[in-house]
Amino acid sequence: MQIDLNGKTALITGATGDLGRVMARTLASCGADIVIHYHANEKKAAELQNEIRQLGKRAITVQGDVTKEADVLRMKETASAQLGHVDIVVANAVIQYEWTTVLEQPIGDYISQFESCVLQSVFLAKAFVPAMKEKKSGRFIGINTECAMQNFVNQSAYTAGKRGMDGVFRVLAKEVGEYQITVNQVAPGWTISDRDRDNGTEVSEGYSSTVPMKRRGTDQEIANAVAFLSSDLASFITGAFVPVNGGNVMPAI
Repeated sequence: MQIDLNGKTALITGATGDLGRVMARTLASCGADIVIHYHANEKKAAELQNEIRQLGKRAITVQGDVTKEADVLRMKETASAQLGHVDIVVANAVIQYEWTTVLEQPIGDYISQFESCVLQSVFLAKAFVPAMKEKKSGRFIGINTECAMQNFVNQSAYTAGKRGMDGVFRVLAKEVGEYQITVNQVAPGWTISDRDRDNGTEVSEGYSSTVPMKRRGTDQEIANAVAFLSSDLASFITGAFVPVNGGNVMPAI
């Protein structure tokens, strides 16, 4: 038994980011052709495209602002024209900002999180799910966060955006399930990425001490969960919120 995505095409938003790059490489290594979305980092997108092509898979880059419906529709048209039907959509992009208390957080940060978490999900669904319905097959995956369950201080804008995203995904899962489309979320904890490896910041004893597995997860472990949910092995899993954080948060029944 193995994860086989041959013949599939996957779009990853924010594919030039720390987690997105590893997701793109991982899905390509499982056989998928890749649509690499980027917002500003054209150079990194081109480098990633070359990497994936060296794996023997097709890859294109698409630029766009995922908080703008016109951009998402343009991305869909470009992907369809160059690679055909998009089977897997991974909503990974998110706007970064500085965290502070509810009383001090600028209102613009709440708006940006709503736009990049909730509206991105809606725009991607409107653009890509109709074709999945026609084909009666598809994978729609969102990258959420353990913060959505923790509700720690200074997390309000991020948590609000991701909890809103969670609502969209759960409803969408019920609306499109009859078409054999699965809709799931992966919720990373504080994850080790290339940035940590480059800076020597992989170890954080304060955070790891709260995690049952006593360590931080890696970008590859997040990508592995995405690959599984993208595959036929997860064909009867939908509406799931899957923490990939060593047990740091545990959804209750």
